[in-house]
Amino acid sequence: MFTRLDSDLDRNALPANAPHAVIVGAGLGGLASAMRLGARGYRVTVLDRLEGPGGRGSCIWQDGHRFDLGPTIVTVPDVFERLWAACGRRFEDDVDLRPLDPYYEIRWPDGSQFFANGSDEDMFAEVERLSPGDLEGYKAFLKQSEQRYWFGFENLGRRSMHQLWELIKVLPKFAWYRADRSIFAHAARLVRDERLRMALSFHPLFIGGDPMHVTSMYALVSHLEKAFGVHYAMGGVDAIARAMVRVIEEQGGQVRLGAEVDEIILQNGRATGVRMKDGQIVAADIVISNADAGHTYTHLLRNAQRKRWTDAKLKRTRWSMGLFVWYFGTKGTRDMWRDVGHHTILSGPRYEGLLRDIFIKGKLADDMSLYIHRPTVTDPSAAPEGDDTFYALSPVPHLGHDNGVNWAEIEETYRQKVQDVIEARLMPGLGEHLTASRVFTPETFESRYLSPNGSGFSIEPRILQSAWFRPHNISEEAERLFLVGAGTHPGAGLPGVIAGAEVLDQLVPDPEPAS
Repeated sequence: MFTRLDSDLDRNALPANAPHAVIVGAGLGGLASAMRLGARGYRVTVLDRLEGPGGRGSCIWQDGHRFDLGPTIVTVPDVFERLWAACGRRFEDDVDLRPLDPYYEIRWPDGSQFFANGSDEDMFAEVERLSPGDLEGYKAFLKQSEQRYWFGFENLGRRSMHQLWELIKVLPKFAWYRADRSIFAHAARLVRDERLRMALSFHPLFIGGDPMHVTSMYALVSHLEKAFGVHYAMGGVDAIARAMVRVIEEQGGQVRLGAEVDEIILQNGRATGVRMKDGQIVAADIVISNADAGHTYTHLLRNAQRKRWTDAKLKRTRWSMGLFVWYFGTKGTRDMWRDVGHHTILSGPRYEGLLRDIFIKGKLADDMSLYIHRPTVTDPSAAPEGDDTFYALSPVPHLGHDNGVNWAEIEETYRQKVQDVIEARLMPGLGEHLTASRVFTPETFESRYLSPNGSGFSIEPRILQSAWFRPHNISEEAERLFLVGAGTHPGAGLPGVIAGAEVLDQLVPDPEPAS
């Protein structure tokens, strides 16, 4: 067996008979897996149909504006530092992370505000200002958040959960932490103010979960933010993806863009390669799918007999919500709207009701809550000099709901509603400064990312769709087939998919020379 190789490995240093790992998808999880396998001596080929690396973490340029398409923050730099260290490198040498303060601001329709950062003193002052009677409850929430962090992220999130016994062993802990209780119900037990309940429970929305139904284990995010901070990568998450590609190529691997995989090939129940859209066969000793887990099983393995992840089972699966994202630029506004920071959340007039409309009823509501990203506050390179780049994200129902919504018809109408909310509550006069504009709807997510039902974050992370219940990192349907990314364990979000590659690294066998 090969030992781990040095970080200065080049393509010529790879043994001619080094085993070949093919990775379907150049999302962050796929690229992280490629880095780890390359460090272990695999010949790695990453195949992706898009024009750039990073998947949802890529970017597009329009009229001098760089639009970060998906994730905008790095909350656990540790997962990247560990990844780079496994390759004999230092993350900080390749990526420039900048800490944010505040992390984000929440604004409610009544004019009240809440600023989040990592200082206990500042956060206690914010809670006292918003709801003085809830300070002790907030402190209790933080304490329980840390307990859940050590169990949920550092324990379960860094190891495989593909064996039922692994789930059975932790059931007492799940019961102790009341994992059956939703994150909203958990917050509601400790604080009375409705605004504070929202501020402590909204985080699962950034990985596709309904705060009214996902487990209270997600309270860990509050400690995660406090312990690691919230950071922005200069150049966006796209800069991280491109740094990952450089590592892969310097290891001797390759990343092929504009290359769409149509099918994973099985022989005698074992993955032996992939068939491209143009008919080309790429042989492999192991295959890792970073495509959506639903797409992997319903399309890439459409000709295979599946025991667990059948079309019928996936149809019964609850998927994360859809996303409406408006990317826009503004002219000459760098010194305008000085109170608008890097991250702003405009909470709508309803919280529980809007969540029911999105996740349960599948109804496109008239009201909305928005997340506003203004990267130029931290990184002026995202826009021409003196200008600004933004995106506004609105959670909406996914396409699987029979609600009669035709995004092609209502896209502009809904975009105008988003603009109206922003102008009324955050940036007056926005319409007078608009330049570049682009919209992604759930239909875009379905066509661009091959995401089932156009969901923003793959399978919703409810308790019975998490850990062992989620599609496993080591496939149940074929030997030498592995999964990484949002739809498998531990789940969506940058920390989740990068930690998923760490889990996968524990499962993939050591490379042996091909015969």
